Amino acid sequence: MRMRVGSARMRRLTVLTAAVLAVVMPLTACASLPESSAPEALGTINREPTSEGPPAPLANRDPDLLLRDFLQATADPANRHLAARQYMTPAASTQWDDAAGTVIVEKPDTLRESRSGDKANYLIRARKVGELSADGGYRPNDDIPFVENKIELTKINGEWRIDELPDGVVMDSTAFFKSYRRYALYFIDPGGNMAVPDLRWLAVPKAQLTQRLISSLLEGPQPALASVLHSELTPPIAVRGAITKANGDPDGVGIGLGGVRIDFAGASALNPRERELLAAQVVLTLSSADILGPYMLLADGKPLDERFAANGWSVADVQQFNPATAARNQVGLHALRGGGLVQIADNGGITPAPGYFGGVNNLQSATLSADGQLVAAVAEAGRPPGAPSRILMVGTYGGNAFPVADGFTITRPSWTADGSAAWAVVDGDRVIRAVNDRGTGNVSIQNVDISRLTAASSATAPRLPITELRISRTGARAAMIADGRVYVAVVAPQPDGKLALTSAVPVGVGLSTAAVSVDWLDADTIIIAREGNVDPVSTVSVDGSEPTPLTSQNLTAPVRSVSASPDHQYVADSRAVLELTSAPDQGQPYWREVPGLGANATPVLPG
Repeated sequence: MRMRVGSARMRRLTVLTAAVLAVVMPLTACASLPESSAPEALGTINREPTSEGPPAPLANRDPDLLLRDFLQATADPANRHLAARQYMTPAASTQWDDAAGTVIVEKPDTLRESRSGDKANYLIRARKVGELSADGGYRPNDDIPFVENKIELTKINGEWRIDELPDGVVMDSTAFFKSYRRYALYFIDPGGNMAVPDLRWLAVPKAQLTQRLISSLLEGPQPALASVLHSELTPPIAVRGAITKANGDPDGVGIGLGGVRIDFAGASALNPRERELLAAQVVLTLSSADILGPYMLLADGKPLDERFAANGWSVADVQQFNPATAARNQVGLHALRGGGLVQIADNGGITPAPGYFGGVNNLQSATLSADGQLVAAVAEAGRPPGAPSRILMVGTYGGNAFPVADGFTITRPSWTADGSAAWAVVDGDRVIRAVNDRGTGNVSIQNVDISRLTAASSATAPRLPITELRISRTGARAAMIADGRVYVAVVAPQPDGKLALTSAVPVGVGLSTAAVSVDWLDADTIIIAREGNVDPVSTVSVDGSEPTPLTSQNLTAPVRSVSASPDHQYVADSRAVLELTSAPDQGQPYWREVPGLGANATPVLPG
């Protein structure tokens, strides 16, 4: 049985949504080729502690152990980090500014510098893992690998308490990942055709999560995406009245069955398409957080869309905007073998692809468009030494192809989800788009501006050459390998109609060897292959969080290439093409060879 990563949640949501509906429904260069309620804006949620309050510090705690407990307590943000303030003297608690920044560290050391009587001075030293912004955005560690904070403690009534510390929150990573959960807010791509996830880390009780997510949607995308993504939930749109269950019950919203009811003031002025996009943002955001529908959405007290007035919206009703839909591989597995494109049938049969790409023997890499109608490939030029040795070929599947660019090196091409352009990097420093006009059959080359990537002042800014570049299926991001390191950049439209790569974030920062291949697993996760035989394949979120090694069972280093979709992941190692598989009798995933392709083949998927 093939391993289907990420599909289980969608099936679970579908089944549960159907169950909820049953309960709530009665609730009413060119080459040819409620009505009276006042609008209520939602601000930052003041997450009140439970009635018991956070646990008090342990009695008679030595100062070094008290500091370790403190670093665990800082992971509870409720009521301005009340749990952490209990470890401080009243004066320190009053002066400490927890909003000055949040740093996540790993394996903190508490080093005693001095101690005498009722005073003690300690140095907390730890490896920096990442930072958390005020809006919940995560960024992996960048220029400063270690954090050092001096802490002064004093005894009050026989108990050690922190008397002086720097502003800002420092928390242990184990406590962070225990208290916080990653959520996806959905905003709209520049073309208005697809929802794009914007990841946030939040520590919110389930009963307050719906309100917090809607509040975050109203606040808009993170700064790096603000100029790229669009939102229908912008002023004057606001929440009108209370967010309740579908039947109007204000208690337990988002917990278990019961659905959600939200009335948006100002939404009655939106046109039908804008209303549909607003619904997509809300439904996809809530459903991805396991907040079950139906979603009863209103515009100034009336149904946002009369079609869904009785039964509410479901995920299926906004599926055309769901990036998971674009990620589905409807073309099947192909491969490069012997320099030509071959197709692998469900029964394991291998046949040359029809047309030009299946009839040649000089292809170095290739990619299909999402619908399988177009192919972009890099071919060996066969030119004398000193001349560009690679040619980018673009053509139709089963038809002819045309050269559109050449260079000494050209990266594996990458198609946008709509097949409008194939991206590639020529000679490591020139990012191009082979723009396809399906109406005329013309392909033109456009340069992509990367000046803001290389001009960045950070020590972790991408350094040339770029050896791999893959466009996300939403078209809003690009994953790339530059100088052996992996980055995720934002694809930003420019005033002249062209595109630029900006705001590159290093991901997979803990990798000890150079990355050799990268691809998109889904809309917010990439898969990486790297040199060496220790965890050579791993996944990581687009914000650099949650790096996760995949099994290396059956892999033979080096891993040369990776191609992925949410349902199927393939690699090419030193001896074969393999698929990540989970057998019912084994339980654990392993890499299974795709028979008949041989040692020099590479997998090819749409994208």
